[in-house]
Amino acid sequence: MLKGKTAVVTGSTSGIGLGIANALAAQGADILLNGFGDAPQIRALTQSLAAEHGVRVVHSAADVSVASEVVAMVTQCVETFGRIDILVNNAGIQHTAAVKDFPDDKWEQILAVNLSSNFYAIKTALPHMRSRNWGRIINIASAHGLVASAMKSAYVAAKHGVVGLTKVVALETARSGITCNAICPGWVLTPLVQKQIDDRAAREGISEEEARMRLLADKQPSMEFATPEQIGGITAFLCSPAADQVRGTTLSVDGGWTAQ
Repeated sequence: MLKGKTAVVTGSTSGIGLGIANALAAQGADILLNGFGDAPQIRALTQSLAAEHGVRVVHSAADVSVASEVVAMVTQCVETFGRIDILVNNAGIQHTAAVKDFPDDKWEQILAVNLSSNFYAIKTALPHMRSRNWGRIINIASAHGLVASAMKSAYVAAKHGVVGLTKVVALETARSGITCNAICPGWVLTPLVQKQIDDRAAREGISEEEARMRLLADKQPSMEFATPEQIGGITAFLCSPAADQVRGTTLSVDGGWTAQ
């Protein structure tokens, strides 16, 4: 379905981003991976992804908290593959604290990674997409882009901002072949969520399994984690002709979290 297309997926060396990259590569898209990590491991990852799906795969170590590096990453995709067709803004970080105790530097960092990076990537990619009158911009927001939780002021603010940005871009591209949508996952078992589980287990003096169950019970009625593969499948759907008129919306993958 995506043969001849190219995709940039931020934060894609593990977790949700890697699940998305796999799903798009399986449909024939060439991939620019982005993220930090051990160089030999990243090299092995790019090689295995390319070999498994018969596509071209490159890596960018861009720090998406830095606007100039975001611009350079998108430019690298265009220079390497000759185009950018799909942009998935997935990179994200988290910090929890009450507003009165929230470190200023953490606020700035979370807003930069989780929100501003989306803006700079979209702004850089759009002219290339307009030149072909086709593009898919998919922002990985969160259930926290729709509802809030205590102790997560920066993350919630950023993800609400992502949902708003998604709607604006969708309206500005509404009469073109470019669409912009957001996916709002609930709990997905990624390294970011695993850290929250470990922290809760230590804080409450309980087992890791009990911490997992309590985490799910607090928010996710299905009592099951979503998977990176499921998020990847929905991303691939948004790149399909069936989704041509899916514009400016949020797709919740949250086990019923926001249905409550």
